[in-house]
Amino acid sequence: MTGIPADTAHWPAPTASGAVDANVTVPGSKSVTNRALVLAALASEPGWLRRPLRSRDTLLMAEALRALGVGIEEVVSSSASSTAGEAWRVIPAGLHGPARVDVGNAGTVMRFLPPVAALADGPVTFDGDPRSHERPLHGVIDALRALGARIDDEGRGALPMTVHGSGSLAGGRVNVDASSSSQFISALLLSAPRFNQGVELRHTGATLPSLPHIRMTVDMLRLAGAKVDSPEGGGEPNVWRVDPSALLGRDLTIEPDLSNAAPFLAAALVTGGRVTVPDWPTHTTQPGDALREIFTRMGGKYTLDERGLTFTGTGRIQGIDADLHEVGELTPVIAAVAALADSESVLRGIAHLRLHETDRLAALAKELNELGGDVTETEDGLRIRPRTLRGGVFHTYEDHRLATAAAVLGLVVEGVLVENVATTAKTLPDFPQLWAGMLSRAASGDALAEQGA
Repeated sequence: MTGIPADTAHWPAPTASGAVDANVTVPGSKSVTNRALVLAALASEPGWLRRPLRSRDTLLMAEALRALGVGIEEVVSSSASSTAGEAWRVIPAGLHGPARVDVGNAGTVMRFLPPVAALADGPVTFDGDPRSHERPLHGVIDALRALGARIDDEGRGALPMTVHGSGSLAGGRVNVDASSSSQFISALLLSAPRFNQGVELRHTGATLPSLPHIRMTVDMLRLAGAKVDSPEGGGEPNVWRVDPSALLGRDLTIEPDLSNAAPFLAAALVTGGRVTVPDWPTHTTQPGDALREIFTRMGGKYTLDERGLTFTGTGRIQGIDADLHEVGELTPVIAAVAALADSESVLRGIAHLRLHETDRLAALAKELNELGGDVTETEDGLRIRPRTLRGGVFHTYEDHRLATAAAVLGLVVEGVLVENVATTAKTLPDFPQLWAGMLSRAASGDALAEQGA
């Protein structure tokens, strides 16, 4: 990450001198970019991705597809920033092995690409960071085997593994328990138009987290020309059907990553200031759009107009009782704001966060408590009782969303040191620079929102 020396372990989170007042341009959505890359790679004609996110996760996806034979050309103007290429031109080709895929710790790469690899001609080996070996892949592996693929994983249901592509996949009916990750479903749906029989996928688990991400997958498939029957469209509950078909090459402009807007909107809330995020879509399937409602319940207010989304803090932070089952990725920043509120918060429906980049529930409880907080884990979430916080090291466990949550705390708690802030490059390159730019416009005369006692 630019601006962060490699030997810097702890980043002093800046304390706001007053209420923030800034426009913050948030780079493109990781979720949309990586889905768009897969669909473009499987299309029958070249396509364009404009304003894609260029972060660790998306660059890993692009490099993996290149290894399989897909052409991805970057067209970057001399004025383009390091956070967003002007455009990527994706040129589909015959998928082939042998190939090696480095997934890093990217859930979208490790889950979306095995079905693509099953369509390749030759073996494709998947491996990644040590934490990637602990993240569940059984839903994708078991489903692909049921659909006709051959996979060697030595019974782990996790990485490392090799997918022995045969150039095609039968497809058909398959049952998947996606209770631990909605990405299991998205992974199979994205490649399903290329399966000989398409797919009829039935979710068999008791719960299904992050439904907005599945809706995003379905919407993007339809825009690429696929025929998809889904529960939201009046279909059978927990069943998705995709017909075999050719996918269209599209000219797609990537939306800003609304989940990555969370710490910036939170800054307005906790400092009693104002932040505008340009280009906020009026209609979107991104889970981050829920921030408008959640942060309003916590004491702020917003307007959405031609300038984008403007969020304003009112000087008070209220506790919240919220089911975050569908928007779990927002939990770390919401938990940080809740720790600064004037009343208790209960965050529910997020047991699946124990299987993300790290065990996010245990990590949030431990790190907030180390700073003087009172946080307890529940069966499916967190109970947060506000206390006066103190400075100290906030460990991030190589989890980008924990790092941005710590930055929010640092706005009003002096002495917060963020371990490995460079991990934010996973989805939000140059985060420290964006953060500093926002704070450079803090109104020095405005009072900060008070912490709950």
